[in-house]
Amino acid sequence: MTDPKTTQKFIIEGGSKLAGKITVSGSKNATLPIMCATLLVKGKTTLKNVPDIADIHKLIKIFEALNVKVDFNNNTAIIDASDLSLHNLPNELICNMRGSILLFGPILSRIGELKIPFPGGCVIGKRSVQAHTHALQSLGAVVMEDDQNLHLKMEKPRSGVVIMPEISVTGTENAVMLAAMTPGNTQIRLAAAEPHVQDLCHFLNATGAKIKGIGTHFLDIEGVKELNPVTHSITGDYLEAGTFAIASLVTQSELIIDGIETNQLDSFWQKLDEAGAKYELAKNEARILPSLKLKAIKNLRTSVYPSFATDLQAPFAVLLTQAEGESNIFETLFEGRLNYLFELEQMGAKMKILNPHQATVYGPSRLKGCAISSLDLRAGAAMVLAALCAEGKSEVSNINYIDRGYEQFENKLQSIGAKIERISVN
Repeated sequence: MTDPKTTQKFIIEGGSKLAGKITVSGSKNATLPIMCATLLVKGKTTLKNVPDIADIHKLIKIFEALNVKVDFNNNTAIIDASDLSLHNLPNELICNMRGSILLFGPILSRIGELKIPFPGGCVIGKRSVQAHTHALQSLGAVVMEDDQNLHLKMEKPRSGVVIMPEISVTGTENAVMLAAMTPGNTQIRLAAAEPHVQDLCHFLNATGAKIKGIGTHFLDIEGVKELNPVTHSITGDYLEAGTFAIASLVTQSELIIDGIETNQLDSFWQKLDEAGAKYELAKNEARILPSLKLKAIKNLRTSVYPSFATDLQAPFAVLLTQAEGESNIFETLFEGRLNYLFELEQMGAKMKILNPHQATVYGPSRLKGCAISSLDLRAGAAMVLAALCAEGKSEVSNINYIDRGYEQFENKLQSIGAKIERISVN
């Protein structure tokens, strides 16, 4: 965990081969909404395979301020929200954590009103709350006008048809959590279908919710009166698995990655096929093989699941710097997500940034170690990947972003042969 009183960096010596086996952690993107969903349950809920990362500890602090009991040890969280209370809302914590927006669904269901500052997090472009407010209004919430805060109040819960204004992951999750205990039948159309959304739905169904259509863009939910305590294991982090797969490829190494459902990465494997990468898949394991000659791909276009994940775009761009030819990147979701390319350019990557959403990468490039910065969670991981295949030593700063989503990142890399060290600068 990062000490907020110090500045921490990674020092990485590039050029080492990787070898061995990596077990990915539980998905951050699944854990946060599922933890929030436990607020719907009166009693002790047990979550296993919870990643020990900064965002989880932030949410636990928020929970404790809400009089929710949390015992978190050895990747297991026992949560009891029986005495949920809003008397001590930790506004500063909420303001600094984007995931806190997921409090709306369960708290509107349990208490009927919530007012919080606009949540923060990574700066990767504007993230509108309109999908959330639209979905919650469709289920009976009223938005109170406030320039500084998000303030919603339930006047009369109602079921019905919710047509999402965009395929929003967290917007869908909020709607699902509110609809789970709203009397009547609710249909959520244009719902997000990411593996972490599916995991939330599976968790809720285990507690007694009645959700159909999981994994599709059309969810059908029959409201129930109460949800029951259960034990649930968080799904493996397919985004972490993709990150380690690229680490293996850019270092021309052989690596086994387990703890995931490999079919969650179908669009990723397809792009690796296009690039000429070698790998072998089983149901819960991937073996990445040395690929001495990678090819450019025509178009790396991000979109909603099951298309290519925006969270793997920056790591994949590092692979494209090592591929022969001209590759095009089209980031459709966030206008700030290509800023990391300026960091890669400092290392010797050849590219042209066409606009905030599109860039062309020319490869292969010989990357050279230098001082680079993490600009957001996934861009931070990409900088580490670039440093692993660069010549010489690199210094990666702002690694607090990486700590938000990757558990024991440097320890896992060290275990497979990477020369990476975390240092603190007071």
